Amino acid sequence: MGRAFVYVILGGGVAAGYAALEFTNRGVSHGELCIISEEPVAPYERPALSKGFLLPEDPARLPAFHTCVGANEEKLTPTWYIEHGIELILGTRVKSADVRRKTLLTAAGETISYKFLIIATGARALKLEEFGVNGSDAENVCHLRDLADAARLVDLMQASTGGKAVVIGGGYIGMEVAASLVINNINVSMVFPEPHCNCKFL
Repeated sequence: MGRAFVYVILGGGVAAGYAALEFTNRGVSHGELCIISEEPVAPYERPALSKGFLLPEDPARLPAFHTCVGANEEKLTPTWYIEHGIELILGTRVKSADVRRKTLLTAAGETISYKFLIIATGARALKLEEFGVNGSDAENVCHLRDLADAARLVDLMQASTGGKAVVIGGGYIGMEVAASLVINNINVSMVFPEPHCNCKFL
């Protein structure tokens, strides 16, 4: 018999952190809410990964950018979740969901039941293979989607000072990564399908 909750948030990104804050503002009881995330850390402000985290001097590190700093609220550190009776189930992948029985099955074989499920898994980085090119797992090919990706990129930048890099993508993330690479003394070329960079303000 696994754990049971009234509310389960599947995914540990920005949306999960802000949803947790809203649940507490609306008086959720201790033990009613849990967040399940494949990442090993509590929800954090993902935009920091292409901004402060990549800077060579005084880089941003957790807990500095745990959610919900973007709402001028307190940082939702792991201690905050404990104090508010919200269970974090981290480093856990859910491999299947039975919406009729309202259960989730984790990769470790645990069954977690819920009354209400919020799916907040977010997006994922595209791989080269999706464009008909092999090499996504090559040594010097990086993606930027989570904390582990950002840490790997930092390690490669530190080992490649004065070198060259190619950034695929001309949106916000591509532009910010390119800027960080330049700040880290790396010569950057950018590749994107549009005739110009795509940094729109909404």
